[in-house]
Amino acid sequence: MFGGLIARNMNPALEASKTNADDLTSYEKFIRLKEKVIESLLFLAALFSITITLGIFGILVYESLAFFSHVSLIEFLTDTLWTPLFSPPRFGILPLVTGTLVTTAVALIVALPIGSVVAIYLSEFSPRVVREVLKPVLELLSAVPTVVYGYFALLFVSPLLQKIVPDLPTFNMLSAGIVMGIMIIPYVSSLSEDAMRAVPMSLRESSYALGANRIITALKVVYPAAFSGIVASYILAISRALGETMIVAIAAGMQPNLTLDPREPAATITAFIVQVSLGDLPHGSIGYQSIFAAGLTLFLMTLVFNVIGFYLKRKYREAY
Repeated sequence: MFGGLIARNMNPALEASKTNADDLTSYEKFIRLKEKVIESLLFLAALFSITITLGIFGILVYESLAFFSHVSLIEFLTDTLWTPLFSPPRFGILPLVTGTLVTTAVALIVALPIGSVVAIYLSEFSPRVVREVLKPVLELLSAVPTVVYGYFALLFVSPLLQKIVPDLPTFNMLSAGIVMGIMIIPYVSSLSEDAMRAVPMSLRESSYALGANRIITALKVVYPAAFSGIVASYILAISRALGETMIVAIAAGMQPNLTLDPREPAATITAFIVQVSLGDLPHGSIGYQSIFAAGLTLFLMTLVFNVIGFYLKRKYREAY
């Protein structure tokens, strides 16, 4: 009799426990379903990005094949004249490549040191209030339209440089590169500062415990530990400088010139694409198809820099 009473009294507790277990199982199923949906959406986003990139590459290759059916690849890579709009046309990409690399090099000489110093200051030395004000202000530089930067280089920086270098022409790669460097400073400083702030505080405290001051800790401990992320910001800045269009089209000139002197005017790959895309050449002509060959060259140059950056990032991540 007592056993029956105990069993009847325990049945509600058992039923409640079973109900709670069923509810918990349903909740776990809902969480798993939601996670699968989110994972699927993220996968589709990544797949979409890859598909777009492959589509761009495919279009460039497809259109470039028509160009290379008329122009030898050896001539394209070794000829020192790029005059597709003249008669007879010459299709040597070297003047455009050198113009692109020189303006990019000038931009990096400006942006990398300044951006790195700003990142170290924001991460290790600035008060929180200063950082919260200064960082958004710096990031506004990347929001300024590039055409504004182009006219700033042409109408302000070039005349200023002409006071220092009297023989400097109005159109030159130096002023365009300097302004490009100013434009990409936020790419370096913001991403580098994020990478440095992600370094564990224990590394800083260990450095202080060994007697190092803040500047030694920043340069010898934090900066190397964050170097994989800093390299990523450098590569992003390089890619941004390589693909810049309006600044070089306005301030560097539109005449292909094979020179490594930044004081000279020169055209870049993107400037040439702008020049031809204005509509002066008929669609399907060899001159029009040359922009796809130039675009493919720029795509491969950017790919090479990104592969190098990926290798360095992985190397220093493993080291630290």
